[in-house]
Amino acid sequence: MASVEECRAALDKLVERFHELDEEIRTKHVVERTLSCRLSDIDVVFYGRIHPDGLDPFTETPFPDGRRPEIRLTLTSDDLLQLVNGELDLARALLGGRVKIDASLGDLLRLRRLL
Repeated sequence: MASVEECRAALDKLVERFHELDEEIRTKHVVERTLSCRLSDIDVVFYGRIHPDGLDPFTETPFPDGRRPEIRLTLTSDDLLQLVNGELDLARALLGGRVKIDASLGDLLRLRRLL
């Protein structure tokens, strides 16, 4: 089981990688969405926002207006680290039930193109 600090570092790495994506790709495939990443084994939820200009840093503070995130990921802390480090394929993790994504079909297709 990974620590909260390790998970926070992995999410920071994901934010950095997202900013390295070609601007044209981000502009073409990204719409503004709020998201959450729930780590089921350590009972922590991180919140963030994706938009054409990038991915905002994740925090443990829910959205101030109390709204529910538009994209919700649920996985274990170890699976998060493996995904970010390229050791776990997202499609296989979804099919195997290791990662759950609650989002619209359009958002799922956009995420697939980006990850």
